[in-house]
Amino acid sequence: MATEKTRHVRDLDTLKALGHPLRMKLYRALYVAGTATASHLADQVDEAVSLVSYHLRKLAAHGLIEEAPVAGGDARERWWRPVAESISTRDADFRDSPEEVAVHAAVSRAHTRQQHEMYEGYLDAQMSWEPGWRDAAFSSEYLMWLTPDELRGLGDELRELADRWRARGRAARDAGDTEGRESVALHMYGFPFRSWRP
Repeated sequence: MATEKTRHVRDLDTLKALGHPLRMKLYRALYVAGTATASHLADQVDEAVSLVSYHLRKLAAHGLIEEAPVAGGDARERWWRPVAESISTRDADFRDSPEEVAVHAAVSRAHTRQQHEMYEGYLDAQMSWEPGWRDAAFSSEYLMWLTPDELRGLGDELRELADRWRARGRAARDAGDTEGRESVALHMYGFPFRSWRP
């Protein structure tokens, strides 16, 4: 599927391109599908194929997705795939100007809003899922006292754990083992906050 492990976004133009709410949804849908055409994705995001095609071309122009080889499908349709297993933006790469700080914050907020919308969508439809899925779903908050290095280490360990489970699911999908499997979203945050101190 992807040609690199992580695509680090370090320039403002690419960050702005990624920050469009529809492009975020399209990227997520494309990532889950592995490869897809504009018409496949238009059905997923409930938008016109022409609009979806436009936004896919914008994502491709910034190196976030690429054309995928056609595997026995209609060669007249353009197939797309993500260029990486994940996309990463870091605060440290966008501190040089007030505009960079503002754009990075706005994109991060938009991404977080979509994550919350996904979880709220699950909660709205929760009773339509089988009990096994409802019992397996979780939402947790852990409050702890850490140093910056410890927080970074925690994030690294959580990413490694998520990468192992993602690889396991992908290997099963690639082997045709889809019985009982669904797409699963895991949202993790780790950030400092000020509180009363003893």
